[in-house]
Order: sequence, then C-alpha cells, then structure tokens
Amino acid sequence: MPRLLRFLLLLLFGLALMTGVGYVALTRTTHRWFETDLRARSLFVVTATKQILARNWEHGHEGLADTLEDITRDERVMGAAACTLDGQRLASTSVYPLDYGCRWVLARIEQEGAETNPWTTTEALPGGRVHLSAITVAAEGKPIGRVLLVHDLSYLERREATTRNLLLAAFFVLSLGAATITMIAERLAFRVWTSELRRALSGEVTRDFKPLVGDVRALVERLASERDREARGGPWNPARLRSTLTTHLDGERVIILANREPYIHDKTPTGVRVLHPASGLVTALEPVMRACSGVWVAHGSGTADKETADARGHVKVPPGEESYSIRRVWLSEAEENGYYYGFSNEGLWPLCHVAHARPVFRAEDWEHYVRVNRKFADAVCEEVDTEDPIILVQDYHFALAPRMIRERLPRATILTFWHIPWPSAERIGICPWREEIISGLLGSSIVGFHTREHCNNFIDAVDTFMESRIDREANAIVQGARRSLVRPYPISIEWPVHWLEELPSVAECRASVRRELGLPADALLGVGIDRLDYTKGIEERLQAVDELLSRYPEFRGRFTFVQLAAPSRTKIARYRELNDRVEALADEINARWGKGDYRPIILLRSHHEPPTVFRYYRAAELCYVSSLHDGMNLVAKEFVAARDDELGVLVLSQFTGAARDLTEALIVNPYDLGRAGDAMAAALRMPEDEQRERMSSMRRMVSEFNVYRWAGRMLVDAAELRRRERVSGRLSAPAVLARAIGS
Repeated sequence: MPRLLRFLLLLLFGLALMTGVGYVALTRTTHRWFETDLRARSLFVVTATKQILARNWEHGHEGLADTLEDITRDERVMGAAACTLDGQRLASTSVYPLDYGCRWVLARIEQEGAETNPWTTTEALPGGRVHLSAITVAAEGKPIGRVLLVHDLSYLERREATTRNLLLAAFFVLSLGAATITMIAERLAFRVWTSELRRALSGEVTRDFKPLVGDVRALVERLASERDREARGGPWNPARLRSTLTTHLDGERVIILANREPYIHDKTPTGVRVLHPASGLVTALEPVMRACSGVWVAHGSGTADKETADARGHVKVPPGEESYSIRRVWLSEAEENGYYYGFSNEGLWPLCHVAHARPVFRAEDWEHYVRVNRKFADAVCEEVDTEDPIILVQDYHFALAPRMIRERLPRATILTFWHIPWPSAERIGICPWREEIISGLLGSSIVGFHTREHCNNFIDAVDTFMESRIDREANAIVQGARRSLVRPYPISIEWPVHWLEELPSVAECRASVRRELGLPADALLGVGIDRLDYTKGIEERLQAVDELLSRYPEFRGRFTFVQLAAPSRTKIARYRELNDRVEALADEINARWGKGDYRPIILLRSHHEPPTVFRYYRAAELCYVSSLHDGMNLVAKEFVAARDDELGVLVLSQFTGAARDLTEALIVNPYDLGRAGDAMAAALRMPEDEQRERMSSMRRMVSEFNVYRWAGRMLVDAAELRRRERVSGRLSAPAVLARAIGS
C-alpha cells in the first residue's frame, strides 16, 4: 500500500501541475485573443464611421456627440471621445471615464513612441479593468484627430472564472477516475500474482513461470540458511572460526603469504627479544592464525630470525602457545631494496594512495619484484600437503604470486586480499606493468578488497586493460575456464582484544601515562598511533592541534597531543624527509604554545609494543586518525575496542574505510585544518552521556564485525567455490573420493 499511495500522490501531483500549467497557458492565450479582437473591432467601428466623423469635424463638430453615442451602443463599449491632434476634447459620451482624457492619452502615446494604429493599452479602474484604444481619424489623407474607445473587460474576467471552474472540475474528475482505476488495477494484479504464486509453489506452474520459481526458492533457501547459520553459530570468535573451518573446509590448514611476519626475533645486548611489528595486516591476521593454525610464510627480517628458526626456516609461534608456524624466507639486500623498498613502496604504495606522492617505477625494481614473488610462491607450494590447499595471499607485495601458485597448484583455493586502496583504472594505468599485476591477481579464486568502491575500480581496470569476460551481476572475472570472484571484505580486529587481558583499568592507565609524560593528573590528552608514513596525515594532524590551540585558548596549557610514531621505510628518502618535517613541525608548535614545562605536542618516535599502545588508547580523551587515504585503518577500531569504559571520542578522517563503519565518530576532512581543530574541541567538550552513546554504538559494530567474521566470510565463500568446482568437474574424482574417505 505505501507504494500505491506514493504512486497516487505522484499521479495527483502530476495532474495538478498539468492543470495549473494549462490554466496559465489558456488564460494568457485568451487574453491575447480578446485583445486582438478588441483592437480589430475598434479599428473596424471607427473606419466604418470615418466619413461621418470627418464631416462633423469639418462642420464645427456638430453631430460628433451623436455619432459617438451610436458607436457605444455595444454593451461592452463604456464610452468614446473625440480629440484634436493637440489634445483638446471636442466631444465625448455621457459615461466616458474622465480618467483617460485626451491629453493623458496623447502623452502616453508620445511617451511610448508608439506608431501603431490603433494604439491600445489595458488599465485598471476602481470597478475593474478596461481596454483603451486610440484610433486616428483622417480627412483627405491627412490626420485630423483621434477617437478614444474604452471597452469594459469585466466580461473577460467572468469568462476566466468560468474557465477556471471548468478546469478544477475536470481535475477532480480525472483525479478520482485515475485513483479508482489504479486501485482496481492494483487489486486485480495482486490477486492474479498471488494466485499464480500459490500455484507455482504448489507445483502447478506453467513452463514460463518455472525460472522465476527457481529464483524465488533459491533466494528463500539462501536467506533461511544464512539466518539459521548465524543463529546456530552465535558471535564470531576463535572457536566459531575453527568450527567454520572444520565444517566447511574439513579442518584444513590455512597458509598465509604476507611480507611482514607476526613475530620478529631481534638480537639485543641481553639476548634475543621478540617484537610485534607495527602493522595493521599483522594486527588483523595473527588472531586468525592462532584460531585456525597453519603456516605463515613471510620475510625473515629480524636480526635473530635465522638462529631462532630451523633449517627450513620454521619457527613455532606465539611463544609459549605455539599454535601455528612461521616459514621465513630470506632475501638478499638487493632483493629487499628492489622488491620491497623499490617497486612495492616507491611504486605501488604511492600509486594506490591519493596522497600527492609521485610513484617511481624502475625496470630493475620490477625484475626484483618478479623474482621475489616467484621465491615466495615456491615457498608456499613447499608448505602445502594437499592438491587443493587453502592459501591466503596478502597485499600489494605479492600481486604476481597468485598466478605463479596457480601454475603449480591448479586446484588450489587462493584468496588474495588487497589491504590498501585499489585506484581508478586511469591511475593504475600509470604503472608500466599494469597488465602483469592484474593478471597475477586474477590467478586468485577470490580477490578481496575493503570496500565495494575498490572492487568496482578493480573490475574497471580489468575491463580496460585485459581480455576477459566480466560478469557484473556476480562480480566475477572470467578468463577461459577460470573464474575469479571480486568481493568486499571490510577487515577488522579481534574481539575481545587479548592484549587488554593483562592491562590495568582505564583509571590506572590514565594515571600511569600522565606520570610517564610528566603531565598533571587533570591534563587533557589526545593520541595518535601510526607508522611514520606520508599517507597517515601526521603533519596535518599536528597542524590541526595548532589550530585548536589558536581558536580555543581555554585548552592552552591543558591539552597535550602525544604522537606514537614508529619509524618506517627509512631507506626511502621520502620517509626520511617526512621524519624531519614532523619533528620540525612539532618543535614549531611547541615553541608557539609551550610555556614552562608545558608542551602541546609530544612526539615519541620509536617502536611501541601492543600493551603500550593500548595503554595510551585507554588514557586518552580523544584519538585522532587523520589518514589522507586508507583502505580501512585499524587504529580507529583498536581505540574503540580499548575503551571498555565507553568514554573517549574518536576523530576520524573521511578518507578511511573505517569511516563507513564507525559513523558515530566525529568525521572530518583532514585537509580542513580549522574544522579538524573544531572537531577536537567538540570532542574535549563532549558530555560523558554523549560519549557513552557514541562509543557503545561503535563497540557493538566492532564486536559483531570483528576479524573472525572477516576471515569466516572469506573461508565460507572459498568453501562454496570449491563445492561448485567439484560439481563442475574441475577437481578430480580421486581427490574428491580421498577427501570424502578422510572426513
């Protein structure tokens, strides 16, 4: 019924609009017709009596008044007057309106410079509108004066009223008829449709209706299945993820390929220290591996990595739990410089981020990138123990690896997740090896991105640069017999965060952090947690703090912003320059607003372990995430997860994927420094009730859509894809039989 009501309202609005337009058009047309008719009638009357008028003018004007009375016998003519060329009135009828004297009319004609004959105008009298005509009278070809005729237009107003009433009546009849016909048609159509649907669902269907029935049944079954599965499964957690892997993929191991390892062993003067890298990818994936077990293939970059691994590069992690293995791959300095620092981070990273950095592509870097991708693909293939393993390839470092793995393991289920934004087709076209990168990714069974926009950009790039068939309805790329799905999987973090288990309360974290920073107990604290990367908007963040202190003097001496900045990619000149600029900017702001022991900016440039990071989250009044372009940004979700007191405010860049999930944050444009400063002021002034309302909503979002759900969705999609491939015969019968016996 709401749809029918909307249709009727639109129909009535359309009819009303048509009626109004028709009334205006008809009124204007009628006016023009009547004015033309009156002009012609006036000219005709005077022309017909011109000999009598001229004779009376020549003979001392005798009989002019009688002639004018004869002219005005028509009931529409109110009066007439005879005027000389210099404006004297010779004669007029008894009811001629004196408002329109000869001199007044001649002055109007002269003022308008009108040469037409007759000259006409429409004027208003207290009793209504009148039409005035001035017709030239000539004798022997020479003008001797003018006759003025005044017509009453009240009859025209009566006709307009009649026309308006008729149109309103027609509108009412049409509206009533249209509404009645629409309702009858809707009722009949609904009865026919429900009747056919009942017959269809009962099996009494015609041949033409069968495809629709199949679609309806499939949709109902799928929705019911998803609802039942969610109801049975409960919240997403490690146990449910393990259960999903067991149910849908027979409990197979998962092999992850990622450049960064989750645990780094470094030599120190006191022995070997285990570090956790500052990486959103590791933050997301490490809980998945602890839940699912398997092998994490990564670059062994720690100074003690070799001596802590076995001969094949394996080490069990996490320390003390040992639930999965790391397979470390060793790279030479030349390979690391070309593959990682060169092509990956001077080429692909700025290409994919809209952060005003020019990508650099070198042929020698590309050669290292190809060679290293081959080395890691070989390592993955050495770790598999079945013909159709489950392999998760991570990020832009390994765009070529899916195709390389596919060549050796054609039956593998390969899920590739691209953790950074995928740019537009025009921008990806900058890369000299765009076709090779896209082709490498299409070796995947599923290619995942954070957002639907990134998926669409990837499909557009395939459409622009590759020979393939695109199934836009299914969001799939078809090349020969191989089909690659393209799906959005918004990544998240573990819930609950295991690092919080050993941390003190929020109050204790607040007190200890302020003591460490030398701040008074009542100081207001903002926090930023990032790698030192130009895409994170750290300079814009500090400038926004400067704007805050400039616009809001009340926070000077009270508010301190601490930036935990882990050094990153320092071999690249652009990153070293960023480090220097950030340090100089912090010093400048501190010099401007600092006083005594007060420093508005505290810059902590070193690696911080997760417990320290989460202590700062819990101690802060606000967290500002100012990324200039980010696929997701897990810092924002970590801050929300850390605040079990449901206090604190998240100020979040609109250019992050997280801004689509955490809508209760204060969303800002990080380039608009004034507005960003205003947002921080609003965060510091926000009442606790509003803070709790916003934070509790965001915590519900992060808890439900956590990293286990992210991984579970991908694995379920992979399982469904494998079932389809088995049905289509792409997996051999012996392999299927062996798996069935094993289960």
